[in-house]
This record gives sequence, structure tokens and C-alpha cells, in this order.
Amino acid sequence: MPILTLLLTLAFIPAFAAEEDPYLWLEEVESPKAMEWVKARNETSLGALTGDKRYAGIEADVRRILTAKDRLPMPGLRNGWVYNFWQDADHVRGLWRRTRPDEYAKPEPKWEILLDVDKLNAVEKQDWVWHGSQCLPPAYTDCLIKLSHGGKDAQIVREFDVERGTWIAGGFELPEAKCDVAWMDRDRIFVGTDFGPGSLTKSGYPRLTKLWTRGQPLSSAKTVIEGQVEDVSVSAYSTLRPEGSVLIAQRQLTFFTSKLSVLENDLSLTPLAFPEDANFYGVYKGDALAVLRSAWNTGKRTLPAGALVALPLGSRWSPNPQGAAELIYAPDARSSVNGAATTANHLYVSTLQNVQGKVFEASKAGGAWRLVPVALPGLGSASIQTSDDYMDMLYLSYESFLVPATVFRHESGGTPAPVRRMPARFDAKGLVAKQYEAVSKDGTKVPYFVVHREGIKLDGSHPTLLYGYGGFEISMDPFYLNDYGKVWLEAGGVYAIANIRGGGEFGPKWHEAALKENRQRAYDDFIGVAEDLIKRKVSSPRRLGIMGGSNGGLLVGATFVQRPELFRGVVCQVPLLDMLRYTKIAAGPSWVAEYGDPADPKMAESIRKYSPYQNVKKGTAYPEIFLLTSTKDDRVGPVHARKMAARLEELGHKTWYWENIEGGHGAAADLEERVKMHSLEFTYLFQRLVD
Repeated sequence: MPILTLLLTLAFIPAFAAEEDPYLWLEEVESPKAMEWVKARNETSLGALTGDKRYAGIEADVRRILTAKDRLPMPGLRNGWVYNFWQDADHVRGLWRRTRPDEYAKPEPKWEILLDVDKLNAVEKQDWVWHGSQCLPPAYTDCLIKLSHGGKDAQIVREFDVERGTWIAGGFELPEAKCDVAWMDRDRIFVGTDFGPGSLTKSGYPRLTKLWTRGQPLSSAKTVIEGQVEDVSVSAYSTLRPEGSVLIAQRQLTFFTSKLSVLENDLSLTPLAFPEDANFYGVYKGDALAVLRSAWNTGKRTLPAGALVALPLGSRWSPNPQGAAELIYAPDARSSVNGAATTANHLYVSTLQNVQGKVFEASKAGGAWRLVPVALPGLGSASIQTSDDYMDMLYLSYESFLVPATVFRHESGGTPAPVRRMPARFDAKGLVAKQYEAVSKDGTKVPYFVVHREGIKLDGSHPTLLYGYGGFEISMDPFYLNDYGKVWLEAGGVYAIANIRGGGEFGPKWHEAALKENRQRAYDDFIGVAEDLIKRKVSSPRRLGIMGGSNGGLLVGATFVQRPELFRGVVCQVPLLDMLRYTKIAAGPSWVAEYGDPADPKMAESIRKYSPYQNVKKGTAYPEIFLLTSTKDDRVGPVHARKMAARLEELGHKTWYWENIEGGHGAAADLEERVKMHSLEFTYLFQRLVD
């Protein structure tokens, strides 16, 4: 590095960061010294919060709602069955079960229990957490079951026979790893796992995918795709449909770019002509589907960024020239594609239009695509819940801040019929949800929602919780407020959610506006929303709190450090906070496309300006932050929250801290842990914003 560049770089480093980080020992996740530190802070925070006279009542309300037996079981369609994974007070780790669609529509359906995870744990003396099932179409009776120790991303895989309700002796089985599996056919699966030295990427995900044949040792599996160590991961899978299967191999170069190929029968690779930053959605009736993150000049015309497009495949399932690409849906400046799903004979597209959900049925005639809206309630979140490529029905869902979720059964040409409604969990009478716009530092208009009692006096006296995320092209849609409605809104609180840049509310441009060196825009947007709430006198700095998790934890961490005078409470969940070392922690390297690489001096200079861990100062009046994380989080890792708490304490700032020993990146492995986490958060918010 040139000496001038080195000196300029060092000029931006706070004194403690120029030397060895004094809290690196907290990065030794389960070391005795680190765990002793964790338990001491857990004891202090739990004592202060659970000892609050309101805690018991809050916990009772949260428990009643989160463990209620009349919750809405969300459906998964497979071969004429409705599958569901269910947790309640009697089954905290959960039941995997199924029933028929007609039975599902009944108030109390009869379920066939396929796997009881609590019983499995008791028999095997383990702490398994359900990670899902991958079953082979069209029968879906051969399933690969994924289980995790305590909620980690790392998981084991075992083969399960649904019809017999048993594990398959001698079937496919993988030891714990951040693995990826997919069916090719009944006797072959694609496997990406830890095959030994050199088989993982820097992000800790598979660098190799192999084809493994039943009855043979894993060591004999044949490599079908190999990536570079700098890639995020590689994978291969089969898109099984009535008209035939297409094998896809994928090199995930960064979080947002990939090289896609059709895997031919001889296991050779034929590249797909999509741009590398296209978001692949699958194959439907000979067309490969993708949403474009950038405009695509196909040779015949330019398809716009954010559009859902189809690329016809040749008779050998190899791609036609890129000029054949077709436009299915092009969003405007205030809309985006939120998802797509296929049935045997139809394609459905889920969109956001000014952060309100709409679903369309797409059909192709004469080489052109036509979209017809599906009739669902408005002013909320309408989305595709589940479909099966071998059936012509699907389930849709709708909910809003004040209206509980409803599941609709839909078939082409008909009107969606409501089949299941979740009971109301709080009294919504007299509550209103409104959408406002704030103006960010650079003049950008940023929408946000506010939910509160109708006719409140605008005097700044209302305890307000502002939630945000702002990253990875993830949208913050309206959702039913559930226990937030009962505990917070019924007590007179206000709930707000910000649709800031970095998210996907308005398509790729909205996301890209806050990438890498422009990350500060997301924080400026969030600060702008907070200031707008104060300007409208909905709330005030004395009554305003903020909450966010994961990337949202970084969001609230950065904004509370930059503008501490705006807030009195901060709930920072499973956060990233030490952004100069995030690539050295857990799966951090996989997010370089989002945040930039701190190993690049220019990027490090930009990151250092907002990285919360490097910017806390002695003598500044910060609100008392509540940091929540999990020892078993192997995605972001608990060490960001640990080091931030230690740094704040060192500088004399009171800090609340709770680290769940289990839980994974969600910070809660089961309903009991989720009840505890929500109850602690609510109690903290009452102490900070109400008292």
C-alpha cells in the first residue's frame, strides 16, 4: 500500500481500532471465558426485565397469542395433500403433518402426524430444530428432512418415507454442515456439503455439488459443478414439471449475481443467456423465468430492470439465442415483482404497488403474455402462499396491520374462496393504519406506515416503535400485528414501519440506491422517517424507540450512534455491528455485494464512517440499547452484539444484553424461546418509552 494511502486510511481509525481489537476474545463463540461474560449479562438483564411488575402480564398475553391452538396453519400443497409444520405449547419444537384440502377448510381439521420433533428429541436426546423437508414430485413421498442443532444454519439431512412414516434405513443421510441437497430422481440427489479441505467457499457454503446415487458411498459421488473459493456457493437441482424436467446448475458468484446453466443428461453444462444479476425463478412450459435486476439489451429490444421475463428453451432444453426473451410483467417506478409461482397450467405473479400487494394470473398466447388481476382484498399484503406444479389450484393469502391473515383457495378463472381465517388477537376497533411519506437528506421521498388509535392528539406524547430493515432487496410489507397489537397498540402505543432504500419495495433501483458506498442513504432514510414522526407530533424523542434485526440490527445500531438525541429506546436483534470485521465473522463474506469489502481501503473508509462498533464515543448521551442475539447464530454470529455491548460498557454507557444459548439467526429455536424474547422486548419498551 502506498504510504500516502496508508496515512489517509489510518487517519479515519479511532484510537482503539488502530491497535488490536480488545474484544476479539468474544469472537471465540463458545469459549468458557466468553460464555461466562454472556451469562453474567444475561443474569443482569433478565433480572431487571422479568422483575418488572408488568412482565408477567405481558408474558401471559404473548404466550396466549404465540402458542394459541387456533392459530392459522399455513398450507403447503403436495400431490393433493396440505402439509403444515405446527408448534404450540404442547409441541414447542413442532409437528410435521398433513391433511386433505377439504379437511383443511374445516375449523378443526384432522391431521396425520408425520414427524413429532419433540418426541424425536426425547428419544435421541438431542436439541433438533426443524429446518424443513424436500420431497420428490409428483408423489412427494420420498423426502429429505433437514434438522439443526439448536437452530444453527448448519444441519443434518435424513431420508424419510411419508407413506410409512419412517426413516429410510440405508437411505440418503448427511452429517452436520451448511449443506445443500436436491432430488434429481428417486435414486439420485445433488449434494453440496463439506467434503473436506477446499470444498467450501470463504462464506462457509458448498463450493462443489456432486451427484450421489442411492446405495453408493458419498465418496463415489461425481462432481457436476465446481465454483471458486471466492464464490458464495454452488448448487444444482431439477425443476420437475408435467411436461418434463430441466436440470439447473448454479454458481452463486455474489449474493446478487450467478452463472446459470442447463445441466444436460450427460452432465455437461449449457449456459443460460440471462444476465448474471437476474434473479432466476424456475422453468414453466419450456420457458426459463427470471426477474431482471438491471436492464437487459437482448439484441431485439431492451427489457427494463425489475421486469419478470421468460426465456424460451430449445427442444433439447438448451437455451435459444437471447433475442427470444419475452416480457411478462414490467413494474413502474412505484411497484415491484414480489414473487412468482406455477401450477400445472398457469403462472401467477405477486407484486407490490406502492407497498400494497397484488396478484396476477399470467397466460401466454401467440408469443405474448397477458396478465389478469386476481380478486383479493386491497390495502394490505396479498401474496402466493403455496402451489404445486402438478395441480391446478393454489392457496393465496391476505393480511393487513389490523386484519388477521386469511387463506384463499384459487383455481384459474374463478374467484378466490376464503377457506381459513385467523381469529383476531387484539381489539382493532378505533385503530387506523395510514401511509405517509418522509423526505430523506437528499430529497428522496420515503414511504412509511403508522398504526395508532384514531383521533390521537398530536402532541408528541405517544410511545412509538419504529421498525426498519433496508437491505438485500427485502420489502417491508403490511402484516397483521398479532401480539404487537395486543401488548403495544391496546396500551396506547404507536407502531410504524419504514420502507427505506436498500429494500425491494420499488424494485432493484430502490435496493441499489443504498448499496456499498451509498449505505448511508438507508440510515438517512430511517432518520428522515423518525424526524417526520416527530415533526407530525405523532411522537417525540422522549417517546420514540426503534427496532430491527440482522441487517435491520445494523440499521438501528448505525442510526442510534449517529442521531442518539432522536431516540430513547433501541431494540437491536441478531445484528451486524463491527462492519470492519464482518467478512471475518460467520457467513460474512457472502454479503460483500451488499456492504462492500472492508479489505479495500476505499471501501473501508466508507464503511468506517457508519460502522457502529467503531463510532461509539465516550461522553455522548446514547439511549440505553437492548442487544439480543443467539449463541447458535452461525449466519451473522453473536459476536457483533457481544463486542458492541462490551465497547459501550467500557465507555460508561448503560446497556441491556440477552443472548439466547439456542435459537440460530432467528434468536429463538421454538415457541417458548420466542415468547420469552418478545416479552423481554416489550417490557424493555415499556420501561424506556412509557415510564
